[in-house]
Amino acid sequence: MVKVVGIRFRNAGKIYYFGPGKLQLKAGMHAIVETARGVEMGTVMTDPREVSEESVVQPLKPVIRIATEQDEKQAEKNRQKEKEAFKICLEKIAKHKLDMKLVEAEYTFDNNKLLFYFTADGRIDFRELVKDLAAVFRTRIELRQIGVRDETKIMGGYGICGRELCCHTFLSEFAPVSIKMAKEQNLSLNPTKISGVCGRLMCCLKNEEETYEYLNSRLPNVGDYVTTDDGLKGEVSSVNVLRQLVKVLVEVNDEKELREYQADQLKFKPKRRRDVKLTAEEMKELAALEDRGGKSKIDDTK
Repeated sequence: MVKVVGIRFRNAGKIYYFGPGKLQLKAGMHAIVETARGVEMGTVMTDPREVSEESVVQPLKPVIRIATEQDEKQAEKNRQKEKEAFKICLEKIAKHKLDMKLVEAEYTFDNNKLLFYFTADGRIDFRELVKDLAAVFRTRIELRQIGVRDETKIMGGYGICGRELCCHTFLSEFAPVSIKMAKEQNLSLNPTKISGVCGRLMCCLKNEEETYEYLNSRLPNVGDYVTTDDGLKGEVSSVNVLRQLVKVLVEVNDEKELREYQADQLKFKPKRRRDVKLTAEEMKELAALEDRGGKSKIDDTK
């Protein structure tokens, strides 16, 4: 067994594990640690605990110390320097006429490296830009191209639900999101209604996918013929997935009547999902919203 402590370096970022040594660390503290890109200050997210050696990526880097008041001042000073670096980089990008959008500038805690995150439609030749920036800042410069989901995670904002964006508040990693999830939840396949601020499918479609798959598996399709527990047969008119209610058009005394039943009051053949028919243009537009997820590029070098 080995003792580890979980530390996060940015809001809603991935939690990395370090060796606490003999330090008395508690969740919420700031700590100085050694990472792959230099010395960094992060927030302790989990109290020290013992885990099996197989579950830890070796070698386990140590926590150097608990952050002091001087360290906090240094971190704040870095935040101010980042704002100035951001402005200078914007000027250099305009000077070199590069088709790229600068998103964020970030200093490592020890000022050993200055990272610039940007988005662009294609590959950018920024070699001359790096030379200019290195001459100004006199430190190692790294430019990292990120996707639109990473950009939104950094910038933050509010979704159509009125709450702060999930990716900016608690989602540490992006999960793959597909059109199939929107179909499963019977949502309108209107790109403006199912896409988030980033222009990709909303992450919350993934959150509810398993629940909808289970609930849908217990319901018939609209248009299916079912047998009710009171011996009537009829055609399904509509379904309420969350309440598990089904409206059935049954024939009673030679008259059509619409009745509502619980899902478990009906007998029907195993469900076979029907594909929604879309034009080639609609499919192309919706496919552009899909995102296969994967590791975030803004927090993968610790």
